Amino acid sequence: MTVQDIRDIRAFNRFYTNVIGALDYSRHLYAPYTLTESRVLYELAHAPRTDAADLRTELSLDAGYLSRILNKFEEDGLIERSASATDPRRRRVTLTDRGRETAALLAERADRSVGELLAGVPAADRTRLTQALRTVREILSAGRRPRPEDVVLREPRPGDLGWIVQRNAALYAAEYGFNADYEGLVARIVADFGQDHDPHLERVWIAELDGRPMGCVMCVRDDAPGSARLRLLLVEPEARGLGIGDRLVGAVVDFARGAGYRDVVLWTNDVLTAARRLYQRHGFALTAERAHRSFGKDLNGQDWRLDLHRTPE
Repeated sequence: MTVQDIRDIRAFNRFYTNVIGALDYSRHLYAPYTLTESRVLYELAHAPRTDAADLRTELSLDAGYLSRILNKFEEDGLIERSASATDPRRRRVTLTDRGRETAALLAERADRSVGELLAGVPAADRTRLTQALRTVREILSAGRRPRPEDVVLREPRPGDLGWIVQRNAALYAAEYGFNADYEGLVARIVADFGQDHDPHLERVWIAELDGRPMGCVMCVRDDAPGSARLRLLLVEPEARGLGIGDRLVGAVVDFARGAGYRDVVLWTNDVLTAARRLYQRHGFALTAERAHRSFGKDLNGQDWRLDLHRTPE
């Protein structure tokens, strides 16, 4: 490391903060909140069951400073705080409907700002730019194990629906020996969503780590009126252990409850033991099971249901 290396990085930092307008509050990117407050909202929006202690660790914030931010959010009706179900010494923080709307507004402003920035970059250079930024992240993260807070849940981008089909087919073939029939089923599910879905009642989440998709899940309308169906939950093997599956299932449950569904149902097979344990942790109950021959295997299919009107234990 040389003095020039340090100067180059500091020069880039000054340049980039100016480019993205991080210091320009006249642009109203975060108004009426500061950049730090907006980042806290972002974390809450992408991890809906977050403890205050988690936020302090994830964002390296002083406890007193974070407490003042959360007090402000509570006064503004953006969050609710309660004792953690697993540790009464910890405080669970969740966004209210108003909080989710505010976080979505700030995200929309940020997306629009970046879109305007990229509009001035020649199309041929955009891939080079995003690859360079990804390289910076990878180099500065080298040697550090991924943390749960490094994972972002986001909406699908162009190409992500195809990724869902490809990865489901490849992983289920490798781990359970499923044949191409399963790929065909996944392709139909994804195609139906892509061609016709109501964004107020149906949604897809992609779990992203270091710029790469590492998991997914879908929430779609079930044939039974008032029921949502959880479909195509997947977590890449290299990203397991980071709580991604828990967050994806939680995102479906929270979305379904907010959309006014009565319950969430799903179909799975008993060979998917990790997924079944995850559903149980979220309160799903087994309602029926039946042996069947599908995807080239003899399987035991299971129906699970979560009553959204039931008071969590």
